[in-house]
Amino acid sequence: MTDEFYMFRALELAREALDNGEVPVGCVIVWEDGRIIGEGRNRREKDKDALGHAELCAIRQACQSVGGWRLNKARLYVTLEPCPMCAGAILNARIGELHYAAKDPAMGACGSVLNLFEERFGHHPRIFRGPLEAECAQLLSSFFSQTRQRSSQI
Repeated sequence: MTDEFYMFRALELAREALDNGEVPVGCVIVWEDGRIIGEGRNRREKDKDALGHAELCAIRQACQSVGGWRLNKARLYVTLEPCPMCAGAILNARIGELHYAAKDPAMGACGSVLNLFEERFGHHPRIFRGPLEAECAQLLSSFFSQTRQRSSQI
């Protein structure tokens, strides 16, 4: 399987989030053998939980799949650059690689606002931008445009 395949699955999860009234972010975690061991999508509105980010949902599921919290043999694919909370979870789970598609100029912790992965933590995953950046960015842009439009009509 390719990076594009896994990011496409994350994009499908983002679309599911959108269909449920959530910010369209999806995440997939892949073990070294190519198995998907965790999936998540934003669930903050549905669960009424500030921690309901796609990455945290996927990390929780991946830990259960492998029976431990160390995910150093895993790759994480997410449609939006992780926020500081999710970046911290990625560091704490010791995820080996991070692949993100769209940049997040408001909350991005891979360089858009700050880069937590360059700090003096004991773990440093390899970070890749893409694939499917344009598709993921367009989905998010459309969501926020529609949200602003609805807000202005109230």
